[in-house]
Parts: sequence; C-alpha cells; structure tokens
Amino acid sequence: MAESLHPAATHHLPSFITPPGDTDVLMVIMAIVLLLSILGFGILFLRLHTLPERMAHRSHKLQFEIVAILGLIALFTHMHIFWIAGLLLALIDFPDFGTMMRRIAGSVEKMAGLKPGEGAEEDSPDAAERSDKPSAEATKSDGPPAPLTSQTSRTNEKELDHA
Repeated sequence: MAESLHPAATHHLPSFITPPGDTDVLMVIMAIVLLLSILGFGILFLRLHTLPERMAHRSHKLQFEIVAILGLIALFTHMHIFWIAGLLLALIDFPDFGTMMRRIAGSVEKMAGLKPGEGAEEDSPDAAERSDKPSAEATKSDGPPAPLTSQTSRTNEKELDHA
C-alpha cells in the first residue's frame, strides 16, 4: 500500500481509504445499508398504511370494503384525511341490522302462514309474471275459493285497514 500512495499523501492514512484499483469496502457496506433502509422504510410505510384495513379485517367489520377503498384512495391521492376516515371506520362497530331484519321477516312470514323465505319470492319480478298467468288449479275450480282461516282473515282485514 505504501508504494502506490501519492508522494504528497501522509503515510498514516485511515483504514477506510483504499488505494486505486482496490474495492472500496466502505462504499459497498454503505450501499447495502442504504438499500436495506429504503426497503425497511417502504415496508414500514405500507404496513402503517394498511393498518385500518387489517384492523377491520381482523375484527370482521361490516364496513371492511369501505375501509379498504378509503385506504387505496389515500395511497394514490396522498390525502391523509381518507386514511384517517378509514381508521375511524375501522374502529367503530356498526350494529348489525341485517340479522335483526331477517328475524323479523321470518317471524312475520310465520305469522302469515308462509314457509320461511316464501315471502321474498312474492316480491320478486318473476313472481309478478307467474301471478299474471292463471294456474291450472284456478282454471279447473269453478266453485268459490276455499274459505280463509280465522288468522289469515284477520291479517287481511288489518292489511286492508292500512291500505
């Protein structure tokens, strides 16, 4: 190392200074540290950015899709208010009205004498087409319709009062 030094250089140089033509070890180490720190910062940023989505997914929130969309909007627009809104939505528990409404609908169908799920078929567009066409039983019977039971007639009277 001493014979390749410049004549004006001091003879007690630090160890990280390399002679010409040798590999600069300090530069290689710093390049590796720089790449690892950029990769680590990127992973930390993305983990922090998806925090609301992971929170909503872990607790099986109803609004999971909304939180995920807000996270994507925040990522692509760099507007942090969307991330904050997603975080707040992930932390809030909305009540599950769907289960309660299905139970009420099932109870009303049972009171009306319908089988479970039969009331939904009457509201569908296919049911309207079926009701336009007379059924085979309706065309065969020439007599009066079968008498209603007392519970069904009371229900129909209540419905007529409201209409």
